[in-house]
Amino acid sequence: MSTKTDAGVNTQDKVKIAAALLVVAGGVYGTTVYADEVPTVVRALGVLLSVVVGGLIAYQTEQGRAFWRFVQSARVEIRKVVWPTRQETVTTTGIVMLFAVILGIFFWLLDMFLLWVTRLATGYGG
Repeated sequence: MSTKTDAGVNTQDKVKIAAALLVVAGGVYGTTVYADEVPTVVRALGVLLSVVVGGLIAYQTEQGRAFWRFVQSARVEIRKVVWPTRQETVTTTGIVMLFAVILGIFFWLLDMFLLWVTRLATGYGG
């Protein structure tokens, strides 16, 4: 008895997603309502708990499971990244800084030249 809508999301999944959002919103709202009466640590734990419960509710939907599969595949891809060594990082940073200085001087000289040409053409500036 799956009731699919035009977007391909069944009604039960929509209700679960709405419930998950309400749980998280309730946790955040509770933090603001009890700001003066409850210690900050307890309020932070309440928000964290509401996010976890909301996430567990959202995981029960097809979109939640697809998102979790995406997170898992992203973790696999992150493990494949080859990070530069310290020497490569220092060398690359030095080259970038050198080119920034060179281009800064180049554009400063270009600005001075264009200012000189503009003054020559308009007669302003002395």
